Amino acid sequence: MNRRQFLTGCVTASMITGVRTVSAARPQYTQQTIRLWPGTPPGGGGPVGEMTLSMNGSVSNVRVPTLTIMTPPNPNGHGVLIAGGGGYKRIAIRLESRPAAEWLVARGYTAYILTYRLPDEGWKADALAPLQDAQRAIRIMKQREKKVSLLGFSSGGHLMGMAAVKSKFQSYEPQDEVDSLPATVDKAALIYPVITIEKPYDTTSSHHVLVGRKASDEKNAEWSIQNYVTPHSPPFFLVQAENDPVVSPQNTLIMKEICDRDHVPVTMYRYPKGGHGFALGKPNTPASEWPSHYELWLQDK
Repeated sequence: MNRRQFLTGCVTASMITGVRTVSAARPQYTQQTIRLWPGTPPGGGGPVGEMTLSMNGSVSNVRVPTLTIMTPPNPNGHGVLIAGGGGYKRIAIRLESRPAAEWLVARGYTAYILTYRLPDEGWKADALAPLQDAQRAIRIMKQREKKVSLLGFSSGGHLMGMAAVKSKFQSYEPQDEVDSLPATVDKAALIYPVITIEKPYDTTSSHHVLVGRKASDEKNAEWSIQNYVTPHSPPFFLVQAENDPVVSPQNTLIMKEICDRDHVPVTMYRYPKGGHGFALGKPNTPASEWPSHYELWLQDK
């Protein structure tokens, strides 16, 4: 499969790149990819050349941020925005976003795969660029869905977490009528997420890319999710392995403690083994149980 087939035309000049029906062994769905912005993303800048696809299916050099929309034959009116991880240096589409999307569409949810701008690729919005893309994506989904949820992995979990708790923050000037819609969401699921980048948890790639290795305590606090949780935050679903070598297992504990403090509904599953980047979980391992719990949580009103 080449880059063009894999990304189904993510970088194109048109708003909608086309629709196709996918079936065979995979769940049935129609797929289209749309640009997030009507023109240049807020602030401008960015990389040149084509999007880069790595051997493991991660993308970088994101010149045009997009939404890939996968719609099942009988959608249930609930859209889920998916952000793969990669330390804000790349986005794990093949390993995280795509499997999660296919899992969701098989259960009647419309999946929205977010290909967001990466801060260190020359965008003038810098660290705000991914959050701008996430908020724009949520507003686009609000036009189409009765309910909107978030699902993020690792640094994608950080992005989805920030979008969930900072829904009223204006990260960019309105571009068109879409931006008159609120950026609020109904639920947010964060899988082995970066929650805090405050000391001593300031060693992740997410920290280094977003604020720099020598960032002040104030800047670290500004980009730590737990500092924005309020009683009005949406319900959270948290998953992490206790032997995670990349993102400290304390991250989910910190988030749960803050949610409990502010009486925000929170569901957490932690597994003794699994490491980092297990996505939907390797078969016959404890971490492979989380999608079944997530399915019930999504259905819960």
